[in-house]
Parts: sequence; C-alpha cells; structure tokens
Amino acid sequence: MTTWRHTLDRAGIADPALREAYTAQRRLVTRFDRATFTGVRLLLPAELVPDVVAATAFMHHTDNLLDQDADGGAARTAFTAWERRVRGALADGGGDRGGAGGDGDGDRLLRALAHTVARRPELGDVVAEYLVAAPADAGWRGFAAEADFQAYVDAYSLPAFLLVARLLAPATGYDGYRAACRTFVEAAQRLDFLEDVAEDLRAGRLGIPEDALARHGLSRDGLEHGAPAGDFAGLVREVAATARRGLADSRPLIELVPAPHRPMTRALIDLQGHRLRAAERAGSALLQGPARRPVAAALGTLAGAYASTLRRSPGA
Repeated sequence: MTTWRHTLDRAGIADPALREAYTAQRRLVTRFDRATFTGVRLLLPAELVPDVVAATAFMHHTDNLLDQDADGGAARTAFTAWERRVRGALADGGGDRGGAGGDGDGDRLLRALAHTVARRPELGDVVAEYLVAAPADAGWRGFAAEADFQAYVDAYSLPAFLLVARLLAPATGYDGYRAACRTFVEAAQRLDFLEDVAEDLRAGRLGIPEDALARHGLSRDGLEHGAPAGDFAGLVREVAATARRGLADSRPLIELVPAPHRPMTRALIDLQGHRLRAAERAGSALLQGPARRPVAAALGTLAGAYASTLRRSPGA
C-alpha cells in the first residue's frame, strides 16, 4: 500500500495547506469506517484516493449536522449555514478561509472538497444534487410503509452514495451505472437501519417500515417501550433476506466500473455481506445494540482483493 505522503504526491497535491486539509479528512474517514477506508487505500488507484476521502468526509460532516437534534429544527439551521459555505467554496475554488461562520475543521474540509471538484469536475453536479437532497435526512422519524422507505432512498441515500460512486463511474453509460448504484444503496441502507435499530429507537426514530413490523406482530410503540410482543427475530430474518437479494442484484455493478475500480467495488459489496451475516446472527440482540463488526472476515476480504490486484499488476 502506498504511504499517505506518496498518495498525495501521486495525486499531484503539493501545496502544504492542501496536503494538511486532505490529511484532516483522512483522519475523519478512518474513524467512521476503518474497514472500508482500508479498502480504499489498498484497492483504488492512489491518485483517486484523496478525492474519495474528501467526498466521503463531506458526506459524513453534512450527515452529522443533519443528525444533531430530535425535531430537525437546529439541524436545518446548521445545514443552511453550511450549504452557504459549501456553495461559496465551490464558487471561488478555494474553500472558506475563515471569517464569519468559519471554523478550522470546516475550512479544511471545504478546501479539500473545492480542490477535488476542480480536479474532478463531474463531481460538481453530484455535490449540487446532494445539497438539494440532504434536508430529507433532517428530522425524519420513520416510515409507515415500504413505499416511504423507497422514497427516502431516492431522496437521500442515493444522492449521498453518489458523492463517492461518481468518482468510480465509467466514462460512458452513466444512467445504467446510476441505476445499479440505486440497487446497491437500497440494500446497504436497509442494512444500516437494521444495524442501528437500538440507537434509532433511543433517538425516537425507526428505519424499518411499520408495515414490516406488523407482519411479525410488532409495533413501533412496543419497540420504543421495550416490550416487543411479536417475533423480532423473524423481522430480522425478513429484512436480512431482502437486503441479501439486493446485494446479489447489485453485483453487475462490478463489471460496469473501469477495471482499476473493480476490486474495490467487489470488496464493498462483500463487506456489506459480512455485516449482514453478523446482524442476522445477532437477531433479537439488535434491540440492545448493533452486532459487532466482523473484523476478521473483512480483513480476509481485503487481503484477498489486494492479492488479486498484485497478481494483475504489470511485472507482478
């Protein structure tokens, strides 16, 4: 794996302030999901890694703003100010340099994001789409039916995922690629909501549609008050089975991306599969907290993917 210093060199990022800005985003992304970030470092071309890091950090930072209060009021106020800063940074190409509304972490993130969008102009439209979509994640409380969950995936989950997926896209056939991304992100979002059920209930929300609860003799009120009278383990099996079909249906995505991006795309789908199996094994225990991340399985997937890239490398 190329060192971070050499990764920045390969990407042509020489300015010290920019290097520090991207490095700050690397620290943020590593804390959020170490396994996936390790895959990014191991499996993607080095010159693309800083851009993936900046886009991922931007998504997490914005998501955290939208997630900060129960009714969404403060979140929307914070997002409005943040959106103004983002649009200003992209317009001047250099990020916020401080002043009113500035903060060190946000300034560094905006500097890296603006530089990435200048390097990868195709990302500009995706960032604009995400800024329009992002308020859908502020103050959501749950879904009455599967159709409401599907609308949330279209409104928020897909635009958020495309912040990174657009960087891996093929040069042609973007509409088909976007549709395959939609299939993947629906499965991944379903898994996220299943894993996070205990945390979400404590926050007064629930990502599993209420019609699915009813099929298993459950109610949201019962879950919120710690008295699930029905078959929660059966609900877990149903949600997991649906997510598993979605992950299987998203595997054509691997062949849609350019060859250098295929090991990471394959690993990303496989990593979701490991998480899914862990959640399914946890069953009713998910009501107390998320399943432990399957570290050994994830490392095995990444090691195998990395070995395959070495075998295909020129001179290997």
